[in-house]
Amino acid sequence: MTRTVIESKTKTVTIGFDEPFCVIGERINPTGRKKLAAELELGDFSTVERDALEQVACGAMVLDINSGAVFSNKMAEDPRYADNNFVEPTLMRQLIERVTAIVDVPLCIDSSVPDALRAGLEAAEGRPLLNSVTGEEERMELVLPLVKKYNVPVVAISNDDTGISEDPDVRFAVAKKIVQRAADFGIPAHDIVVDPLVMPIGAMGSAGQQVFTLVRRLREELGVNTTCGASNISFGLPHRHGINAAFLPMAIGAGMTSAIMNPVRPVEMEAIRAANFLMNHDPNGTEWIKFARVLDAVAEGTPFPEASKAAAEAASGGRGGRRRRRG
Repeated sequence: MTRTVIESKTKTVTIGFDEPFCVIGERINPTGRKKLAAELELGDFSTVERDALEQVACGAMVLDINSGAVFSNKMAEDPRYADNNFVEPTLMRQLIERVTAIVDVPLCIDSSVPDALRAGLEAAEGRPLLNSVTGEEERMELVLPLVKKYNVPVVAISNDDTGISEDPDVRFAVAKKIVQRAADFGIPAHDIVVDPLVMPIGAMGSAGQQVFTLVRRLREELGVNTTCGASNISFGLPHRHGINAAFLPMAIGAGMTSAIMNPVRPVEMEAIRAANFLMNHDPNGTEWIKFARVLDAVAEGTPFPEASKAAAEAASGGRGGRRRRRG
């Protein structure tokens, strides 16, 4: 069975066909979050720290760290801030330092800037997941040597120099090309986590079916683990979380092994916990029973993050609180 191992300094998470579904928390991402980007521009990491703690409490096993911020005010003062190649490496280091000071889960280092990926690899402890490489020739030549040098797994996104194809066969061919090129660098298939690209169901009625078919092919023909941006499926639609909560167990049933998603949404986490149980990845339903207590507390009016945190502290004998910041 294919297993992709991700590590922090103290914890190991395994993504695999016979493992519980891996929830990668998406919240630490200033892209599209103007308030967060404005805070980061002022050196304020309070929302980042709160998001890290809440996501882990709610069940995130890995945290995605994205440094794609736009610093508008600094840009007006110094033109270098208009260049993400200047902004992101420093910000990535700062984000990783802040997050690893208070939580101990593995990280997913997320950037389109190779120097930011390198900075994240230098700052992170353990064995993070690198996000990402595409089938674009230039991107593979820049990112795959980093993957090999630091011996880390990588997310492979199924688009190339021609863009994102609506044809699932083309997206499969791009994924296969990346896996083969990675092998040329000595990177094994078990360290490739393919994102087959989830299209919005509102724009393409077959988007869900395409993903399920692609995931099965990726598992059976390439033997790789898979991930996706789960909320893409419901983009632009009302009551998005209901759609996401239906999509995730169906994707898990098709063989998807992880997703980059918001774990602070109880309906989606409930769907994943139930799917783990139904797929026999939760022996005796132990985790489901624990999670049911959280849902009971939520039904009584406790916010989901608070209920999740209380349940985690009770399970660990009351040992809560932040990790001590290094330095």
